[in-house]
Amino acid sequence: MATYEDIYGKRVKEFDSDSTLDSSYEGQVWYNLATGTLKSVVAFESVSAGTNLGTARNGLAGAGSQTAALAFGGDISPPITNLTEEYNGSGWAVGGALNQQRKDLGSAGTQTAALGFGGYNPNPPGYNGAVNNSEEYNGSSWTAGNTINTTRYRLVGCGTQTAALALGGRGTPEPQPVVTTVENYDGTNWTTGTAFNTARQAGGGAGTDTAALICGGGATPVPAGTTNTANSEEWNGTSWTEGNNMPSAKRAFAGQNGLQTAAIMMGGGPNTTAIQTYDGTSWSTSPATLATARHNGSGTMGQPGTTGLAVAGSADPGPTASTEEYNKSINTFTAAAWASGGSLSTARRGLASGKNSQTLTAGLVFGGGGSPYGPIGVATEEYDGSSWTGGGNMNSPRYVLGGAGTQTAGLGFGGYVYPPPVSSSATEEYDGSSWTSVNSLPELRQDMSSFGTQTAAIGTAGWNRPGTVNYSTTISYDGTNWTTLSSPYNINTQRLSLSGSGTQTAGLATGGNTSPYKQTEEWNGSSWTSQNSTTSEHRNVNNQQLGIQTNALICGGGPPNTTSTEGYDGTSWSTRPNMATARYGAGGGGSATSGFVAGGYTSTNVATTEEFTGQTETATAKTLTTS
Repeated sequence: MATYEDIYGKRVKEFDSDSTLDSSYEGQVWYNLATGTLKSVVAFESVSAGTNLGTARNGLAGAGSQTAALAFGGDISPPITNLTEEYNGSGWAVGGALNQQRKDLGSAGTQTAALGFGGYNPNPPGYNGAVNNSEEYNGSSWTAGNTINTTRYRLVGCGTQTAALALGGRGTPEPQPVVTTVENYDGTNWTTGTAFNTARQAGGGAGTDTAALICGGGATPVPAGTTNTANSEEWNGTSWTEGNNMPSAKRAFAGQNGLQTAAIMMGGGPNTTAIQTYDGTSWSTSPATLATARHNGSGTMGQPGTTGLAVAGSADPGPTASTEEYNKSINTFTAAAWASGGSLSTARRGLASGKNSQTLTAGLVFGGGGSPYGPIGVATEEYDGSSWTGGGNMNSPRYVLGGAGTQTAGLGFGGYVYPPPVSSSATEEYDGSSWTSVNSLPELRQDMSSFGTQTAAIGTAGWNRPGTVNYSTTISYDGTNWTTLSSPYNINTQRLSLSGSGTQTAGLATGGNTSPYKQTEEWNGSSWTSQNSTTSEHRNVNNQQLGIQTNALICGGGPPNTTSTEGYDGTSWSTRPNMATARYGAGGGGSATSGFVAGGYTSTNVATTEEFTGQTETATAKTLTTS
């Protein structure tokens, strides 16, 4: 019998433990002496949940990559939409709207240089449903381009914004034949190209304008009925060649991804969870499957066939917003998600938290009150990642106060005292076991944005009761004294019940009670700058923001109560998986990838905790045999 050395010319190495793995280990074999196992690193296929698209729809188009994708158009059922959304690998944000509302359109390109063409909209006069215009996206807005020559919908696209193909489809009014028509785009004009062999609508497309793949689709028109085809064809820039058939005949895939030599077709109609992959010669059914059976969604364009997306589409009983990520890798992927944590001993809202540098295993919340305000408490609780335990009580009971610091070096300041209804200026420091009263704020203040450490904290905005004085000033703490920073240090939009995170020189203030309840401002240590707004409203979120200025998470808010969760990358907000419980007035801590929200108000005060964990990926070694 040939040995490994005979075959590969090298011996199997022995190690006391597995190495720290990365992609460079793929295909390598070693023997783990500690466990007595032969190990190797192999790539495997998997699908993990991504953050849902902001608006559920089907018949949309896609472009870009798994970490920089674009989804546009589609049918919300009803109506047909011109909505565009952008994906950054973690969440979705609204982009510039198409000029023409449409569904079942073709697409090509990247997130910042996309192309959309053809499609269906029964509203424009003279079109009888199908439309022939094309549009180009520059990363922020769509511009009308020249029209395609054959008006049609349910067509397929591939290539780039300046070198694209429009393949197949059908026209209107009913009945119109399914076609083999091909058109080439050079960035300015559409010209008639070489027709492929098997007529189809709602097929799958991948590749470039000189190395394209078309596969599957419906071979007969609707409403007469659709007979799906498993046929695939390859384009080499000159002619079309019949390829091997797909394992399963499908149309209107939930996600079209990849290149001519490495394609991924996900889902399809009739609704399925199956994924079919192509290596340039043969098709196979992937061992990975979608969680949501669906068809008529969108994916990515012209990317290597090791990653892909299935975005939205038609699921039973209607449109879905589901995003799923396909990966062929040595890594195991775990989707971002919220999970239940241990409950506080005291249900309350308006509590504060030490938000700086906290983790899931070292949380701190304090203060807060009952419904509607009293009794207001002094309780402090510490979190170890599974349960809350009582810490030393605050000296002054307060509600909707500011918070900063860590579990062993916390800071609580300002807030609301009831009765009587009056704001507080008290400041206290926590050493991990007890609170000490220190120098007070320059004024009575509550409902402010707060962030920083015990020795370098910031508070801004908020108000004073009685007297209802609204503040736009910013105050700074150096570990001994508070200082009011005069203009131009004022926040731009005066508001209260906003949230904050970050450091004394790089902070973020978000949301609040001033319409449209979505404002975001960045603090650089000397001034506030208005930034892109959140997608959803976040009211009364005093301490429900986690992380740092360039990687933050804001969670919930109300009323009306919301579960909406969004992440900030230093430029813009995008969606994240939503909390299970809609709430406001909670306390939160940790980072944007590992944090918690505890307590707050639903229809009553609650003690529940939710934990957020961002997407993770871990290289995995496969055991080949056991000695």
